[in-house]
Order: sequence, then C-alpha cells, then structure tokens
Amino acid sequence: MAPAAPVGAPAKEVPSSSAEIKLSFAPLVKKSASAVVNVYAARAVPQRSPFAGDPFFEQFFGRRLQQQQRPRMQASLGSGVIVESSGLIVTNNHVIDGADEVKVALSDGREFTSKVLLKDDRADLAVLKIEGDAPFPAIGLADSDALEIGDLVLAIGNPFGIGQTVTNGIVSALARTHIGVSDAGYFIQTDAAINPGNSGGALIDMRGELIGVNTAIFSRSGGSNGIGFAIPSNMVRVFIEAARKGGRFERPYIGAGFTPVSPDVAAAVGLDLPRGALVQDVAPKGPAAEAGLKPGDVVLAIDGFTVGDPDVLGYRLATSGIGRTVGLEVLSGGNRENLSLALTAAPEEPPRDLRRLEGETPFAGATIANLSPRLADELDLPPTKTGVVVMEVDPRSFAARFGLKPKDIIVGLNGEAAVSSQAFERMAEATRRGWRYEIERDGKRLTQTVR
Repeated sequence: MAPAAPVGAPAKEVPSSSAEIKLSFAPLVKKSASAVVNVYAARAVPQRSPFAGDPFFEQFFGRRLQQQQRPRMQASLGSGVIVESSGLIVTNNHVIDGADEVKVALSDGREFTSKVLLKDDRADLAVLKIEGDAPFPAIGLADSDALEIGDLVLAIGNPFGIGQTVTNGIVSALARTHIGVSDAGYFIQTDAAINPGNSGGALIDMRGELIGVNTAIFSRSGGSNGIGFAIPSNMVRVFIEAARKGGRFERPYIGAGFTPVSPDVAAAVGLDLPRGALVQDVAPKGPAAEAGLKPGDVVLAIDGFTVGDPDVLGYRLATSGIGRTVGLEVLSGGNRENLSLALTAAPEEPPRDLRRLEGETPFAGATIANLSPRLADELDLPPTKTGVVVMEVDPRSFAARFGLKPKDIIVGLNGEAAVSSQAFERMAEATRRGWRYEIERDGKRLTQTVR
C-alpha cells in the first residue's frame, strides 16, 4: 500500500495538457549551445635527460643528449563562450595560462587558432579572438544583479573533451566570497553539475543569456558534488570592455585598505551583525581621503548594494568602472553618512625607475622599483603601500641566496628608510661592513643581517 500524503500537503497534479508534458529546456539549448566552444591550450614542457649534469655522459654524449631533450607538449581542455558574433570569446585564465598555442573548436566541428587579447590571473578571466566567416553564434550578457536565489539555470560546457554537455539546476547562493579561486571575490553558486572541463563555459538563465562563466567546483573527489561557482556576467562585461579597448584590466584606485568586520568590532561600533568593510588605512590625497573616509569607518553599502565584506566591496568597485562616481553608506563615529567617491585609475607616482642591483652585496641580482599605486595593483599588493619593491630575482644570485623574493617590500637598510630605488641602490653600494635590512612580505616584517 502506498503511504498516505501528509495532512495539509499541497495536492500534486498530473500534466493536464500535451503542452505541459512537452515542457523542455531544449529550445534554450538550441539557442545557446552553439556559442559554447571547446578551448584547447597546448604548452611545451622542457624535458631533462636523467644523465644531464653527469660529467662522463656530457663529455662523450653532450650534443646528442641536448638533441634528444625535445620539449614535451602538454595540453589542457576547457570551455569558452562566444560573446560577440565577430568572434570574441571569454574563458577562464587558468584554462589558457602558460599556453604557447590556443585553439578553439566550435560545436559544428570548425577549428580556429585564437589570439589572446587580454588575460588576468587575479580575475581568472581571458578574452580570445578568432577570425573566420563571421557572424559566429553568440550569447548576449544578462544583468547578473537581477539574479535571485532559486532561479533556474543551465550550465553548458565541454568537460573532458568528450563533447558538449548540458546540466540544469538553480542558483543556490549569491555573493559567495573567500572560496580561494581568484580575487574576483564574488561568485554565483549553483547546484547545476559542473565538472573540471566546464571551466570557462556558460551559465545561462531561462532567456538563454549569459549570467556567469563557470569557474570552479567544491569537490573532494574531483567530480561535481553539486556546489559550483561562476563569475557573474557583470564582471565579465567590464573585462570584455577592457579587451575591446586594447588595454589591461584595471581596477579603480580609491587609496584605502579594508579588512572584514569582526564580531568584536561590530559590537564596538554598534552593528547588530558583523558586516561591512572596515577602513584600515587611507592614503593622503587619494580618492578615499577626498571623499572623507577615515580609518575606523565601516562601509555598509555602495550605490544601494549591501557590502558584506571587503571582497564584495572590491567586486562592486570593479564592476562600476573607472571614471564613475559612486555613493557610499558609511558608519563613522556611530553616525551613518552618505559619501561620494570618485573612481580613478591608479596613478604611477612615483615613476617605477627599475634598477638591477649589482656588486658584492646581498641584493645583487635583484631588480627593484619604486612602489606606486599602479604598480601595487599590478603586483596585487595593498594600494596604500609605499617604498621600494623587489620585481625580479635572479635564481643564481646573492639576492636569491639570502632569501629575497619578488613582491618583497624593502623597508630599510641599516636603520635608514628605503625611500626610492635610486636611494636604496646608493645605500647598498656604500655599505661595506654589513647589511641589516628589513622587508615586508605578506603583511609580516622580516629582518635579515648579513656580514
């Protein structure tokens, strides 16, 4: 006997018409799937003979060993989405990172060699361009801010190179942060099955428009566990616009550093919940200072969108774009204020003045530069940091031997502050008896003494 339905449960009905029986995602798939492509990235990996470095074998077989050490081709497969009929394609940066050649295969079997117009490892996005008999099938971009939890979505991609696949699900969450994928900091979460080869593929809504680029999964086995993440289409839109302009993807510079609001801080400033972005420091004469932001203020909203943490604030700033003025709701000294913040490009002031250090010093073999807001953005360093930064380190140099690494900020030498690359070069060369220097790495101060 079948179990009885719970009392009060809504009655279920069988389809009452042939139209209801035939409800299907097929029209959406037919409309959108042809714009989802396979991305094939190939890179040459140098091969090293097991006898390399052996004096005997190198003496007698040196040339032959070098000839036999041909590079091995390593390939990776992923997905991409044609977003313009002219052949503009968006995918994940990690799909094509380090590739010597990137090919694109369309669903109809055509294959093209593509050109990389723009890529950014922090945003984990890349824009490719193919040339051919246009127009190509393309998917329009939706407004991802209109998305709601529970909306139906389809994930389309080419996992494992076996051919195109389509899965359906719902939007499980919005504004997911701290998932450790990229600095985009704001992801759409879906339960539509996403597998590794779906990276760069399309997440579409029920109108067949792109609402996100599938980027990552949460998995302990390597397969889909029903928790997938996609970069929202509004972030994709500003990235594509940067590619059209032929420049780099720039995030607005506001001249302030932020940290999450802890429960203790929330209680101290009068917030019911720990939310918002706490201002840590403000650069003098920067846009944040001009707007009136001060250390200790808490940014609660931007242009009416709630700010849950600094990652959400960073996403909203990035998608607003350089040249705009945004409105901030700020908690300052117990009072709520509305401020206007101008979004500008990060200035390169002072000029970077690259210098390669030489001589018999622990810094020989390092290339240093003046740290500006623009260079800090390129290196993913805090925007308010100043001083001298290490750009490159020769692996066979004194600098490498004594532990210097790229992105280290040199604070001072023998008690004297490092104010510029030129001044530091003079300081290093003038020292003869010993070097006691201080660097900042990943927010920590380290001191080294070399005699």
